[in-house]
Amino acid sequence: MGFFTELLLLPLAPVRGVSWIAEQIQDQVDYRLNDPGVIRAQIDEIDAAFERDEITEAERDEQQEVLLQRLVGGPQAEPGPGTGGPA
Repeated sequence: MGFFTELLLLPLAPVRGVSWIAEQIQDQVDYRLNDPGVIRAQIDEIDAAFERDEITEAERDEQQEVLLQRLVGGPQAEPGPGTGGPA
């Protein structure tokens, strides 16, 4: 870009910076929600909660199914309540 173009776009620099930060945050959220290691750890936590009688077998199966869909389906699968994702 030329000098004058940069000069004209200078007032928009904070907006571009915030936009870039938002994209970086979204990338990190996507990575953490769909990281196989994190999903496997959540499945282990659900199993442990079931063994401690904190959740029922039906709840365990439902939560594990959501996690397995995220593991297999990747970013298009949405987390549900009780799976470590947003409720």
